[in-house]
Amino acid sequence: MSILYGDTATLVRAPLKVDKYGNTTTERDWANATRTAFAGLSVQPDTSSEAEGDRPAVITGWLLKTQKGRDFPALPTDRVEWDGLTLSVDGEVGRYKLGGRLHHCEARLKRVSG
Repeated sequence: MSILYGDTATLVRAPLKVDKYGNTTTERDWANATRTAFAGLSVQPDTSSEAEGDRPAVITGWLLKTQKGRDFPALPTDRVEWDGLTLSVDGEVGRYKLGGRLHHCEARLKRVSG
């Protein structure tokens, strides 16, 4: 493992909640989420921004990269736990290919506070 890929992150995936009538809702059940650890990652600071108005917020971003040939199977509805933080996956995971084969993945992560 390269020193550039020394981070470990946990992919958190929550099922959808079921209401009292047995219907699946659109709300995630984070109390019953599955956690899968992934080692050999690089997580670096990315963009950040501030929102003003009635409810000021700070949106901080990180960029997660995998080593060559490794996938990171996150969905836009997942979360990632890293370095004591719980981050949301921001959009689709970028899967870069070279010659038709997976070269590496990049996932944008964000944390909204405020």
